[in-house]
Amino acid sequence: MGHTDNAATPAPHNISDNPRPRTLLSIPEHEADAFFTAESWAELNELCDVVEARPDALQDLECFRDVAQGTSIFITAWGFPRLESERLELAPELRFVMHAASSIQTLVSDEFWAAGIPIAQAGDAMAPSVAELSLTFTLALLRRTPRFDHALRSGADWSDARTAASRPREISGARIGVIGASRTGRRYIDMCRALGAESTVYDPYIHEGDELRAYAADLPEVLSSCDVIAIHAPETPETRGLLGAAELAAIKDGGLLVNTARPALVDEDALYREVSSGRLDAALDVFGNEPLPAGDRWRNLPNVLLTPHLGGATVDSRHRAGWIVVSEVRRFLRGEPLQHALTSDRLKVMG
Repeated sequence: MGHTDNAATPAPHNISDNPRPRTLLSIPEHEADAFFTAESWAELNELCDVVEARPDALQDLECFRDVAQGTSIFITAWGFPRLESERLELAPELRFVMHAASSIQTLVSDEFWAAGIPIAQAGDAMAPSVAELSLTFTLALLRRTPRFDHALRSGADWSDARTAASRPREISGARIGVIGASRTGRRYIDMCRALGAESTVYDPYIHEGDELRAYAADLPEVLSSCDVIAIHAPETPETRGLLGAAELAAIKDGGLLVNTARPALVDEDALYREVSSGRLDAALDVFGNEPLPAGDRWRNLPNVLLTPHLGGATVDSRHRAGWIVVSEVRRFLRGEPLQHALTSDRLKVMG
């Protein structure tokens, strides 16, 4: 959990002898056209000799070897093969990895860190869009929208539909409990405060001098005192199972839970028991079992709002990510400090 500051860049390897280094761009097919505008695509191609290959094809070692030979830069996204020793040996000229998505947990390995290859990611691009979905969820739950919508769609009488839930609330004056002072959590806090909400934050990594320090509280206080609990922490060994049965039971009756972060932070069975009982309402963008099966238990509850893991998948966030990719590649080629670099130490608290 916690705020992530931009890190200094490891000294780049010298590739000045190649003015347009061979660069592998590997984006899943369903996202292939989402990241780059005409302008950012043109700039990337001015900087690099771009070769494209889909991540699923690169699972094959021979295909990976053929593409990786002579390649200096990898631009990766979801599904790219893990960069372990076997893969690194097939990419002897690799000098920089730019991850166009957020988490790199499944991409890097101990061998990768030992190789000293700089890596950066475009996770900052998603923070506004994920925070905005969390705000959308928050507003919908406060207004009891899922319950009213379900009543009308299931054929309830008009007067019965109007009493399908307790009287709605506005966000102004509501108390929002935020778990994780991440870049997304901070965006969400700013949005909620702009609409008049109060906020309390749990994050053990909020440092002295951070403006959020004044709003920090321990987890039991956040859970028991807030109207809405919004999860914005990364998945790490420390945060897995953070909200178990006891923690969920500590949320006050009628509480609202929003999760646009990672499913592993919440005991899903315990949450289901609380929501299906009617004691809590929830809005979820992430699930332990994805894609969510057609007959999944969550789909028919009247007091839950569901979206299929698309919090960061807006047109705008993808274009922002594309520009971050171009900017970081340019900085690397010029030997300038990267603005979105990661290290193994930072990864331990970022997820």
